[in-house]
Amino acid sequence: MAERVLVTGAAGFIGSTLVERLLLRGDRVVGLDNFDPFYARTHKERNLAAARAHPAFRLVEADCADLATVRQALAGEEFDLVVHLAAKAGVRPSLRQPLSYVSANVAGTQAMLELARERGIERFVFASSSSVYGNSPRVPFSEDDRVDAPISPYAATKVAGELLARTYNHLYGLAVVALRFFTVYGPRQRPDLAIRKFTTLMLRGEPIPVFGDGGTQRDYTWVDDILGGVAAAMDYTRKRRGAFEIVNLGGNRTTTLRRLIELVAGALGVTPRLDHRASQPGDVERTYADISKAHRLLGYAPTVTPEEGIPRFVSWLKSYDGAAAPAPALAGTLPDPRD
Repeated sequence: MAERVLVTGAAGFIGSTLVERLLLRGDRVVGLDNFDPFYARTHKERNLAAARAHPAFRLVEADCADLATVRQALAGEEFDLVVHLAAKAGVRPSLRQPLSYVSANVAGTQAMLELARERGIERFVFASSSSVYGNSPRVPFSEDDRVDAPISPYAATKVAGELLARTYNHLYGLAVVALRFFTVYGPRQRPDLAIRKFTTLMLRGEPIPVFGDGGTQRDYTWVDDILGGVAAAMDYTRKRRGAFEIVNLGGNRTTTLRRLIELVAGALGVTPRLDHRASQPGDVERTYADISKAHRLLGYAPTVTPEEGIPRFVSWLKSYDGAAAPAPALAGTLPDPRD
């Protein structure tokens, strides 16, 4: 069943990959992105190359938090649901620029919820984060755990987004699934994220910054597994009108920083040079997703382990001219669903 979908953050790593997936399944998509300069615009432009050539896609360049501009840009458009991925990303930068994170992540989410209310859009999928769990000692992290002790402004803005979405569900019956993503990686990953950053540095023969003793743990999740969960959440909101759910999307296993470096180095066939540094404020000790709820509600079942995914990612990055080359779009033009 083809749908009309508004995807915010459409030019980013996850957003652009989702847009292509939706176009391939026959949906009509409007992508909203403000091309925040957190990393180079050229990466995002290339992310969208195939989608922009597709007749079922339209790009709107605007800031989610600027509701008046978004209203005007989307005049005449009708949507079945909103997938709100747009956010100012990164834990450490949020410590330096907390106000900009509140504007982008809290005000931006509020504006998109209000847009849904005004336009009579009854379904909303929200990208939250495993960061909301802070340094919870209980693992794996469950959706029933308390999230009232975030340790970074970024995490706090994601908690706030979930609460705003719950409020709109309560007041207006908006069907919401808030998805807590756990360390997503794969082709098009942002240049600042660990796996891409480490791969790039190793290709250049430069040292790898290691904060702490290398024992921190993350639940690394392959992007295609995440997108399967997002698509299932979209379908869930259609079947369960008026529902509100918070759902973890992760790999259900942890990998230490030391092991991650070993996997990247092994895929590259190099010996890494390590630059040991002090632990950073805002960084959590571990992330580890309990995905039993995701499996029960969405049929979510991740299939790609870091041992499989890291070599795939390294192969993708090595296939371009220079380790920092922009991420590619799909080759050629996506099929027109009207054909």
